[in-house]
Amino acid sequence: MKNPLLVNALELLRRPGSERAVDLDVDPSLLDLVDPRVAPDSAIAVHLSCSSLSDGIVVEGTIDARFRSECRRCLMPIDGPIQAPVRELYQTTLTDPDAFPILNDQIDLGPMIRETVLLDLPEAPLCSADCKGLCPVCGADRNRTECRCVVDSRDPRWAALDAIRDRLPD
Repeated sequence: MKNPLLVNALELLRRPGSERAVDLDVDPSLLDLVDPRVAPDSAIAVHLSCSSLSDGIVVEGTIDARFRSECRRCLMPIDGPIQAPVRELYQTTLTDPDAFPILNDQIDLGPMIRETVLLDLPEAPLCSADCKGLCPVCGADRNRTECRCVVDSRDPRWAALDAIRDRLPD
C-alpha cells in the first residue's frame, strides 16, 4: 500500500522552479498522534504547495485539524478548529539546521504535519472569552447559575506577612 504522506521529489529536484500541489485528508492514526486533544475521528486536511529550489524544496500551505479539550475555567468539553500555516524546507544535503531531510528522493510529510498539529494545539482553551468559570467555594458553574458564596480574596499563606504589615506605621 502506498503511503499518501510520501511525495516523490525526484522530478521537482531535477527542475528548479517547478511546483506540485498536495491536497490530502490524513487520518491522525497515520501520524502516530497519541495526544488526546487531537480529535481521532476527524481527518487532518493538508493543502500544500511544493516548490523546487536549487538546494531543496520549499513546502508551504495550511494544515487544518480539530481539537477536543475542556475549558480551563469551567471544565466544559469544547472542540474547535486548528488552522496552521506552514513553510518548511526539505533538503537532500542538510545545510539548514531546521530543514527536513529528503530521503530516497521522497519527502515524508508525516513528521512536519505531526509537529505542526501538536505545536498549534491550544494549551489552555476557553469555551468563550467571557467564561465566568467555577465558584472556588461551592464549585457551581457560574455561566449557568449564580451562586451566593462569599469568596475571601486573601490567601492564608500570606497571613504572616499581613500580620507584619499591620504592625508597621502608615
